[in-house]
Amino acid sequence: MMPMSSISLDVLDWANAGAADRERVLTRHGTQQALTRVTDLNRSIAELVEGVRRDGDAALIDALRTFDGIEAAPSTLRVGEEEFARARAALSGELIEAIRLSIARSRAFNEAIVERASWSMPGPDGTIIGEIARPIESVGLFVPSGKGSYPSVLIQIGTPAVVAGVSRIAVVVPPNPTPGGTRVDAATLVVAEELGLDEVYCLNGPSGVAALAAGTETVPAVGKIVGPGSPAVAIAQQLVQSMGVQVAPGLGPTDSLIIADRAADPVILAADLLNEAEHGVDSSAVLVSTDRSLLDQVAKEVESQWRDLPEPRRGYAKASVCDNGGLVLAASDEQALEIANAYASEHLQLAVADPGGWLAGVRHAGTVLMGQWTAFSASNFSIGTPATLPTTGFAKSVSGVTAHTYLTTIATAALSESDFWAIAPAIEALATHEGFPAHRASVTVRRRLHDRPASE
Repeated sequence: MMPMSSISLDVLDWANAGAADRERVLTRHGTQQALTRVTDLNRSIAELVEGVRRDGDAALIDALRTFDGIEAAPSTLRVGEEEFARARAALSGELIEAIRLSIARSRAFNEAIVERASWSMPGPDGTIIGEIARPIESVGLFVPSGKGSYPSVLIQIGTPAVVAGVSRIAVVVPPNPTPGGTRVDAATLVVAEELGLDEVYCLNGPSGVAALAAGTETVPAVGKIVGPGSPAVAIAQQLVQSMGVQVAPGLGPTDSLIIADRAADPVILAADLLNEAEHGVDSSAVLVSTDRSLLDQVAKEVESQWRDLPEPRRGYAKASVCDNGGLVLAASDEQALEIANAYASEHLQLAVADPGGWLAGVRHAGTVLMGQWTAFSASNFSIGTPATLPTTGFAKSVSGVTAHTYLTTIATAALSESDFWAIAPAIEALATHEGFPAHRASVTVRRRLHDRPASE
């Protein structure tokens, strides 16, 4: 039996750290290395995408055979009623109830978004302005399965789509890698059934993305694709945008940052740090505190808890914390927030005595979890707030997947006559400056009719 490797965590003193050490943390060192390596995949994924566009179902079947070792026929690409039935029979009542609870909480959160998405307000002189929200017509949801079973991903991205009212929702799931398991992860199929989604396809990841974008004999094209995936899937998602399909951006390797003060429990901090770190070798987990003693305690506790993890999760966690993340000593609360905002984490936990007092200083994060009872695991599975979130710094410009992801808004306006005349001089001035005589005439014609004597 091979001896277990060790884990050693040093504390990075941010105020005295060099530029290279700071850059390592902020750029998620291992994640950036992985992104560099994936450039080698670009050509092969591009060929795969083009093959699906050109050959349709035949290319999907070939990809399943080549990359997943599965023989399929066009009639088996879509999951049938018997597979749904077998999936439900394979699950325990406890897991089905967990799925239902998580869907219900996500539904409630997203229903609140939809209720508030359309609005109107009165303006001056009888003007009414606002927006109406409408669901997009079709979406393809990608649920990964390369490292395990992820029914929670379908809960997170599927429930908002259903609540938003998307007319057609297609789901693509790669073959289940678990030996002896069903062709498609049983729990994911039960989530689909609970959401009323029956258009589910078992396809190789990148080729499935291509099918959703280009359409094949079996898989009709969609207007948008949502869902995280492997580097190969991410490349496919980037490529298919040239086909006119929109892809939700920023859904890459998970990352998390915790800000903690001396009120935090170091045992819980270690558990929450490892929670996000076990996702994969390209994940990143960071803990920031002004309390050096607390960081030292967490370092010891992380090593203790890390040893209890099974492989490959133990290896994933080591890379995520030691190589890509780590423990950071901040000189002040203000510096701790500066680090968090520069990092722009997917998940930010405020493990402090007064998290509400810190919230105003948070500028960039996919989600903010306030206090140690608001665990990453609770957010990932069952709180109901979004857990499919922007990663690798995309939180600076992108939001998580909610009902907003599946809605478009249409601005509305109704001018009263008096308010039209109030802004008419501005219309004329801008139309003249920009060289649009017909724009200016739309005012002058109305003025001429308005000023015409009633006897004419």
